[in-house]
Amino acid sequence: MNLSFLSCLTLALSLVIAPGSLVANEPSTLPAPALRSPIEQDLRAFGELTSVLHIAAHPDDENTHLITYLARGRGYRTGYLSLTRGDGGQNESGPDFGEKLGLARTHELLVARQLDGGHQYFTRALDFGFSKDVNETLRIWDRREVLADVVRVLRTFRPDVVITRFSPEPGKTHGHHTASAVLALEAFHLSGDPAAFPEQLGPGGLTPWQPKRILHNNTPFRPAPDAPTTLAPGNLALEVGGLDPVTNESFGSIAARSRAMHITQGFGNFASATAATATTRRETFAPLAGEPATESIFDGIEPTWDRYPGVGASIRNLADAVIASFDPANPAASAPALLLLRQKLADLPADPVVAAKRTQLDHLLQACLGLSVSTLLPQAEVVPGEVLALSHQATLRSSVPVRWVGLRYPSLNFDRPLEVPLPFGITVTRTSTPTIPPTTPPSQPYWLRAEGTPGLSQVDDPKLIGLPENPPAFPVEFVFEVGGQTLVVVDEPVQIVPDASAAQTRRRLDVIAPVALAFASEVELFAPGSTKNVAVEITAARANTPGTLRLDVPAQWAVSPASQTFLLKTAGEKTRLTFTLTAPSQAASATIRAIADLGGVSFDNQRFAIRYPHLPVLLLQPSTQLRAVSLELATRGKRVGYLPGAGDNTPEALQQMGYTVTSLTGADLTPQKLHGLDAVVIGVRAFNDRTDLADALPGLFAYAEAGGTVIAQYNRPNGLKTETLAPYALSIAGPAPDFRVTDERSPVTFLATEHPALTTPNRLGPADFDGWVQERGAYFPSSWDQERFVSLLAMNDPGENPLTSSVLVARHGRGYFVYTSLAFFRQLPAGVPGAYRLFANLVSLTP
Repeated sequence: MNLSFLSCLTLALSLVIAPGSLVANEPSTLPAPALRSPIEQDLRAFGELTSVLHIAAHPDDENTHLITYLARGRGYRTGYLSLTRGDGGQNESGPDFGEKLGLARTHELLVARQLDGGHQYFTRALDFGFSKDVNETLRIWDRREVLADVVRVLRTFRPDVVITRFSPEPGKTHGHHTASAVLALEAFHLSGDPAAFPEQLGPGGLTPWQPKRILHNNTPFRPAPDAPTTLAPGNLALEVGGLDPVTNESFGSIAARSRAMHITQGFGNFASATAATATTRRETFAPLAGEPATESIFDGIEPTWDRYPGVGASIRNLADAVIASFDPANPAASAPALLLLRQKLADLPADPVVAAKRTQLDHLLQACLGLSVSTLLPQAEVVPGEVLALSHQATLRSSVPVRWVGLRYPSLNFDRPLEVPLPFGITVTRTSTPTIPPTTPPSQPYWLRAEGTPGLSQVDDPKLIGLPENPPAFPVEFVFEVGGQTLVVVDEPVQIVPDASAAQTRRRLDVIAPVALAFASEVELFAPGSTKNVAVEITAARANTPGTLRLDVPAQWAVSPASQTFLLKTAGEKTRLTFTLTAPSQAASATIRAIADLGGVSFDNQRFAIRYPHLPVLLLQPSTQLRAVSLELATRGKRVGYLPGAGDNTPEALQQMGYTVTSLTGADLTPQKLHGLDAVVIGVRAFNDRTDLADALPGLFAYAEAGGTVIAQYNRPNGLKTETLAPYALSIAGPAPDFRVTDERSPVTFLATEHPALTTPNRLGPADFDGWVQERGAYFPSSWDQERFVSLLAMNDPGENPLTSSVLVARHGRGYFVYTSLAFFRQLPAGVPGAYRLFANLVSLTP
């Protein structure tokens, strides 16, 4: 969700702790006379067949209070479908953006669902940044493909009720928000139609499914304290307050802790807000389509096993009897009845709901038996062809006879028979040394394995679409016999990491490339026809690794030598091989790929380990690529100072342009210490993030007055450490959606055609604004001293008035002060030639 931080924070607080009316069309979930055990609560959930799918656009859009109430309070299967993974947003917790940020936000949703009890799903849609227009969103996403994904999730999860977080009617909100509701409504009408997306159906596939109704959860994001409690005509209400029957914690408090997992969104402080969370809250809903309802959003839905004619009633009766006789002090006493339930479920035809209930029942049986398993290995990262040292452990904490009869490795088609009666309270261990096949590809999130489009991931295996993460790289199946039945417990190998954060103590197995490759930079600039040295660093994952390195270059680019050999003798050893790369004689851009050949197998993987304490260690191994750009680029000056903000690639881009870059702190912003620098560049959101900038501004302005150039990049209007952004009046206080240009193709008009920033040393033209990515810019100044500042450019999104504050330049004494909201931090790493030429002009303003 790409709103200003304060807007997101206010929105999220309203989702969690907004007051609600005590009047509702649904009964409140009241605390039980005595707290239930987790097993008893899961038994009750087994008897609930109602399912709800919540749909919105981004991580943090979901109504966690609603999810918590439905999943933990009523025991319903409750899912959240986030159409994107939030990869186009900002990061309040670290330097990761794009794919890395999307992976982190994916796992923030997963840990949130562990708290509120929901299931997580995604489509292939990419968060390409803020969009003002639903039609633009649907065009960039590829409407039909994302619609197919939503239909697939509906057919997979089979919800009775679909609830959107946003209205399908266009309004003053993110275009992604509206698009999520538009696609949800279309999918609702299509998911039950066998003629719609028939490729999803058939033997081994899905079957059509028609939900009962779809509603818009129209509880305001920021309800006024005196909001009326009467319902709009046709609307329904649901009281979602109450206490968790297992922990006695309020649903609002659990929802707040769930929302606090969105730490990269800046919501980490939600955990401290739980004490203020009310125990009452009303959610309201507007019907969108489907069967009418008058009393409840669940009108006409059979909530029990009676929805399955014949055997369903006997399953319900037996499940009720298990609950009635359940003894929390002796859960194993319920095992015989659960085994009988398993036999009853076997008589039902398979469908996704029955399959989910079978899995749920197996987990209940395992819990009542006190049966636990684990698969440990000494090192979570393994290379193809390597032997795994696995330790399989099983422990039984009940007197029910259980025999361990087998181990399976499905990816190897391996089945190891065993005959091990499990003793009470004693861990039984069996070791194994399977080999990872040499052709196993390195682990990579399935939606990032292939090159997609700016709006859609490419996923070659359709069965993966919708899943939040990869299936285990090396699944393990423990096979037990209990009461004459076979119980299979699925596991995966993990490494126990001592002294790690709670989220990182159990690290799952990842297949890694034998070597990790890295170019020295993401982008390399060339003068047309010039030759430069390009270095590739190789890091060994294992000792004694020989291989050959080569560069894959397109036509018109030349590389020498064709390949080079290497031998790395120790794990972690690095070497750097240098190639000469010659650009074509005309302007051009190319993608150069580094490839290592080892024993007949090729690897082109980089390595990025993403580490946030609240998340597991996340590994990315994308293709090692360099963006090579041949362009006419002139520069003036040699030395530039850089004051970091929230994190961007500006220093690397300046170095590519030929500048020597000096990193600065607030203490360095004095005329004396800045003497000798041709320009000072302030990183994105520095005025939001830095505490040492406000007091240092007089010295920075004095440097400009003495003949230097200062370039301040964009900031957010909320959370500024100072209102002073420039030596002259300049404000960014306007509404954020109104002062940004999201269409990267929007025409650009030159307002000061002969200003040196547009002519010297590079004369710019309209072509310099071709090929920009994601957006033109954001958080443009809403007011400024128009006598001091010169507006260089005008641009606007379709149907809107031109904005003229994307680049403002003021003479200050003998120097210049520049404030720019253009998205250089996105364009420079993408190798956009015009962005380099304009930035070089800004740096070169002072002769």
